[in-house]
Order: sequence, then C-alpha cells, then structure tokens
Amino acid sequence: MLSRLKPAAAVLTATVLAAALLAACSVMDHSPGASMARDAKWALLPIANHTDVPQAGLRAEAIAETLLRARGVAGLMRYPPALNPETLFDPAERKVQADAHKWARDAGARYALTGSVDEWRYKVGIDGEPAVGLALQVIDLQTGSVAWSAVGARSGWSREALSAVAQKLIRELLASARIE
Repeated sequence: MLSRLKPAAAVLTATVLAAALLAACSVMDHSPGASMARDAKWALLPIANHTDVPQAGLRAEAIAETLLRARGVAGLMRYPPALNPETLFDPAERKVQADAHKWARDAGARYALTGSVDEWRYKVGIDGEPAVGLALQVIDLQTGSVAWSAVGARSGWSREALSAVAQKLIRELLASARIE
C-alpha cells in the first residue's frame, strides 16, 4: 500500500499509523492546573498502593521524586518513614494521608505531591507486557486545594521493564504540571 503512494504521502501515512499505534498504548488526562513555583518548598507524600503488588506506591514515589528534581524542584522533602501506608494488614490509608498532609504543612511546605497506583504489573500471557496506571495530584497546602491533577495508564512492549513504563508515564503526567 505505501509503495503506491507518493513519497510525501507515504511518510505522512506511516507517521499517522505510528502515532495511532503508540496512542493505543497509553491514555492520560490532566487538569489545566495553577502555576506552581519550582523554588517553593515541596513535599512528597505517600502514593497509595491500590494494587496487589507490594510496594508499588513506594516505587512510584521514588520515580516521581527523581523526576520532580529533574524538573528543578530542589526544595523537595520526603515524608517520614512512620507515615508509610504500605502495610498488608492495616488499610488506614485516609488517616495516613491526613497525617502526611499535616506533617507537610507543619514542615512549611507550600506544595505536596501525592496520588495512587491503580495498576503495576506484567499482563498475563505469552508476551507479559508491563502495565501501569497512576493518579497524581499536587495539593496547595496554603489553601488545601488541588493545584494540579493527572491520571494515566500506559502499557509497554513485552521486553520493556515495568519501571521504564512507569517512568515514562510519570514523566508525561508531570510534564503537564505548570511548574515554573
């Protein structure tokens, strides 16, 4: 089919087909969000794990922390380990989140990144494709309002690492945040 098209049309058709193929592997939505100062004091709060994979929230936190620092957020604090909600037997997630928000406000942070992991696995089957689903939000701790939020899901190829798919998704989600 492409051999019968003129060269410019063939390139355009191939580009559209490639874009359609890649778009089928991910979906993302985000709020327009307010402009947030990268030089303000930020806090990384727990990312809830809504999967059956142990420590998926902690893994997402580690990636998000590094990507925020790469975006120039230097004044980023991590929550104390005592506020880690990764337990198998006590799903007291809301209390942990409230305690983490209080800790961040008391520490003088202006913004706090939090969220949830909804999928973190290799799909069952011969190819075992990695799949990640996340929701992230930045809370303006001065007002208590959500300054920015995004949700997305992404799957990768069978030989791709799950952490690589997660990193790509978190990078794409954070790219929509207006951190200036």
